[in-house]
Order: sequence, then structure tokens, then C-alpha cells
Amino acid sequence: MTDTPSAAKTLDLIAIGRASVDLYGQQIGTRLEDIGSFAKSVGGCPANISVGTARLGLKSALITRVGNEQMGRFILEQLARETVDTSGIAVDRDRLTALVLLAVEDEGVSPMIFYRSDCADMALSEADIDEALIAKSRSIIVTGTHFSRPHSEAAQRKAIALAKKHGAKVVIDIDYRPNLWGLAGHDAGFERYVKSDRVSGLLRTVLADCDLIVGTEEEIMIATGADSVLASLKLIRKTNAGATIVLKRGAMGCIVYDGPISDDLEDGIVGKGFPIEVFNVLGAGDAFMSGFMRGWLKGEPLATCATWANACGAFAVSRLLCSPEYPTWEELSHFLSHGSSERALRKDPTLNHIHWATTRRGSYPTLMALAIDHRSQVEDLAQDAATLKRIPDFKVLAVKAAQRVAAGRPGFGMLLDDKYGHKALFAAGAGKGLWVAKPIELPGSRPLKFEFSQDIGSRLIEWPLEHCIKVLCFYHPDDPADLKAEQTAKLTTAYEAARKVGREILIEIIASKAGPLSNDTAARALTELYAAGLKPDWWKLEPQASEVAWQAIDGVIKRNDPYCRGVVLLGLEAPIETLKQGFAAARTAPCVKGFAVGRTIFADAAKRWLANEIDDEAAIADMAQKFGTLVEIWLSLGASKVA
Repeated sequence: MTDTPSAAKTLDLIAIGRASVDLYGQQIGTRLEDIGSFAKSVGGCPANISVGTARLGLKSALITRVGNEQMGRFILEQLARETVDTSGIAVDRDRLTALVLLAVEDEGVSPMIFYRSDCADMALSEADIDEALIAKSRSIIVTGTHFSRPHSEAAQRKAIALAKKHGAKVVIDIDYRPNLWGLAGHDAGFERYVKSDRVSGLLRTVLADCDLIVGTEEEIMIATGADSVLASLKLIRKTNAGATIVLKRGAMGCIVYDGPISDDLEDGIVGKGFPIEVFNVLGAGDAFMSGFMRGWLKGEPLATCATWANACGAFAVSRLLCSPEYPTWEELSHFLSHGSSERALRKDPTLNHIHWATTRRGSYPTLMALAIDHRSQVEDLAQDAATLKRIPDFKVLAVKAAQRVAAGRPGFGMLLDDKYGHKALFAAGAGKGLWVAKPIELPGSRPLKFEFSQDIGSRLIEWPLEHCIKVLCFYHPDDPADLKAEQTAKLTTAYEAARKVGREILIEIIASKAGPLSNDTAARALTELYAAGLKPDWWKLEPQASEVAWQAIDGVIKRNDPYCRGVVLLGLEAPIETLKQGFAAARTAPCVKGFAVGRTIFADAAKRWLANEIDDEAAIADMAQKFGTLVEIWLSLGASKVA
């Protein structure tokens, strides 16, 4: 096979090696023995790098193995969400996906336990290295841990040979974990350095083939076996005259060496440093590598590569998790341009919002939802207790109607409640293809109250990650100041809880029930709520009187939150013809992405079904016909076409 021409290089990098599920203790400043709950994320040096580089705009891939079980599928699905190419990941039917338990016990102290006995990723073999995949990439990243077993070592050496054959750069992240080489006990997962002639002897044989060598001071030393960092750097340079060497120095940033190594360790290229609070050091090196690779592969000066690497590392050490906390290119660019007033970057609201908005799940250029989260309205339809008990079954029929219209296409959703919609939520659950939002407001409350608990965060933690929080507020900009303050405070509680537990939030504002609706009413209301610090993922608004009103709303959203997913229209039980007119006006504003209409669709079917005048199929057909009609109207008016 001839060398692959550069034009055929569709990948920027392929990382090779560990892929695990990290379980991070959510209680900070305590022993791992005392942790009570954990947050789950993708982990492992190369997996982290593949995510970190993808977030920075590079086309990355991962070669590893995962188990044929739920944790393996989680890794595959999460990497796909991060746009990482997973074609090089093998599913091992005999081994389990690796797990890591971690805690933040003290500043810079994070004990961990590796559950990696005969795990899937360590079974990587030469058969898992696909020449066609390697040929498509501009670079590969091999990692130290995968030289610790003969078969995984052979796999990485094969990848190196193929990379050289096809003109790809070879990068090594030394990634030294002594206990993964059998040099420390299971309880010493945080141990960074144990001298080993065996490890050094093996790693020395890899260095000559590398174009970029990256490691901490301890890793640089283990790579050669020398007793000092400077001596080790000189040995690496003697072995490889042309490689770029990057010495990671934690809070002191890094030094890059692209020529002879002098007797002065500081005699190298450095990037800008970022003084920040050290919260959790785990995964910081992988974030660092991601930032460096973005610059290195884009041909940036090494000082720029180092600056970007330091900045990415700063994000990682200031946050709890590994790959989920790495910055996106938008977030990194903002930080490099504007900095932060916070030493603890996780406390910077602007950076947090950019991070959240640029890492959200899914894309919704169009959203058409059947809303049946109603509680008091459906209670009014029930004549007695026996009829009331049937409401959960009717809501399941509404889900079936929405699924019939959606027919597996994206861009469709449901608004469902916990009170009467628990069966329907299962029917619309994971893997069913519908976007789902659930209400938390006490129906009809003004001032706003929550339905189930004032401690809303403790309830939201039970919700599936993909469920969006919906909160309705009867808010008018001409309300008394004390009422607006009370309502805004309640909305802020919901918003902050949503961000804390990692759920999207839709804020529904109905002004017409509290006062007159003019061309600037909704725009004024949104302006006030944005000024209070609210930046919901979605707004749900009532139809406006004119195109002028929608243009004003669109302008407010663009000025205050260009990352907002957009607006969906509510229906207020208006006839379909009236809604058609409202849709037409709304379509003039780019911020409007669709609709979430309820009683217009389900009210008549519910009344007749609860009265036993129609059966299940008739109810489903009636709701599907009305929902389908609204979908056709919306699309015919110029909404983004549903694939």
C-alpha cells in the first residue's frame, strides 16, 4: 500500500489506550471511604484526549476496547455525542469495561481505585489496529499504560509502524500510573512515581519513533530511568534529535524543548500561565494535551500551543470531573480573550454558561411538541374519582399519538407531568426518540410556587438527564415590583437547580393573564429576566399580536444569550385556524423553533374518552390528526424541514 496523500487525511488524531468509566465522589473534602454518591463520566487518558480535542474542533478518533454491557455502551454513546470517531473501538464480549472510583480528599489530593482486572481496554491487540483507519489520520497518540502488557504493547507498536508508513505524526503521552504496571497496591492509584528499570527500559525503545513527547517531571524521568529531570531530558534528546519535548509542571505550566537541551532546565519555550485555584488535578494532563494538540496540529507557534495547553489544564483543575469539564473552543477562546475574575473557574457564570450551552445534548433546529403536562385542566374534565384515576392512561394515548406523527423523525417532543403522566413518561422514555419536558410549577400559582417541594434540587436529581425542566410563570413587566421580585427569585431557584443537576430548563412566560399584551410586553419581560441572570435553554411564549413583537423578542434573545436554543409557541386552547395565524407571525423571528401545544390537540379527545364515548384508537387518531395538522402548518410556513 502506498502512502496516503494528505488530502485523504480525514482525521486529525487517533488516541490509543485506556477507556474507562470514572465514578467521581460528589462530596468534596472527604475520604473515598466516606463518599455517599458518585457522578459518572468517560475517563482514561486517551479517551479524555479524544473528547478534549474534539471539543476544541479537531477531528479525533479512539482505538480501544469496551465491554459488551451498559458501561461500554455508555462510553460509545458519549463519545459519539462528543463527535469522536468510534469506528476503532472494539466491543469485547468476554471482559468488562474498566471502572475508576475517585474522590477529592484535599486540595491536589485525589485518591482513586482502578477496577481493571482483565478489563476490556487492556485486552487491546494487534488485530484491533486497522491500517485503513490509521492511514486516514494526521497523527496518532500512544499512551504509556498500554505498553505494560505484551499484546497491548504490540498493538501500539503496530500503530506506530503504520503511522510512519502513512506519513502521520507519532505522539506519546507517557501516562505513568505505577499501580497499572504492578508497581503499587490497589489503594495507591494516586501514586505518581515508582522507579522501575523494566518500565524505563521499555519506554526508551519507543522514544526514537516519536515526533512529540509529553510528560510530567516524574514521567520524563521514568521514560529514561535517569535520576533527574534534566538528565532525562538530555537522554531523550540523545535518543531523538528532532522530537518536540513538552515538560508538564503542574501549577508552573510547562516548558517546551524543540532543540538541544542546555544545562538550564528553564531554557525552553513557555506559554502564558493562568493562576487558578487547584480543585482537582485528575485529568488535567489530558486537558493540557488536548490544548497542545489543537495548536500543534494547526501549525501554531509552540508558545501558543503551550498557552492553550495551560489554559485547558486550568479549566480541568478548577472543576470536578475529567472529560465533561474540558473546555470547548468557544469557551477557551472567550477565556483567552477576556480571562476570568474568578480564581476558581467553576464559579465564573459566563464561562459556565458557555460551557453548558456548547456541550448540551442533541440539536433541535425544529421542535414540535404535544403538551399534556396539564394537571388542573384535566382534573376539571374528570367528573368523579373513578374518572380521575383514568387520566394517566389517557396521557399514554397522547404519547402514542405523538409517536404516530413523529414516525421516528427528529424534532418532536412531549410535555408531561409527574402527577398524572408517570405512565406516559415511561412510554416516552429512553430510546423512544421524543424530547421530553416536565413541569415543576404549582398549577395556576401567582406568585409562582413549586408543586411538590420547595427544595426543588432534591427532586430534580431523580429525573433522567435528558428530561428538560419546565416552569410556567404568569409574569407581566407592569406587575408590582415586589411581585416581580418574588417571581424572579423563584425562577432563579429553578434555574440554578437546573444547572446544578445538569438538566435543561424551559421557562414559560404568560403575560396576557396578568395584564394587556402589547408589541413590547414579552420583550420587556424577557429583558428583565435576563437582567436577573436567567439564561434558560428554551423560552415558551404565547402568540404575539404582530411581527413587530416577535422581532423585539428575537432582538432581546440575540443580545442577551446567543446560545439560547430558542422559543416554542404555546396554544392556550386556541382553534387551529387562530394558531395558524400566530404561527405565521412567529415564523418571521429566527428565534422561534416550533410549538408546544396542548388543549387544542387533546381536549376534545380527552373529554370524549373519559366519558367512554370513544375508544383508545379513536382518541389516538383524533389527537394524531390535530397534532399532524399543526405540524404540516408549521412546516409549510417555512420551519426547518424534518428529515
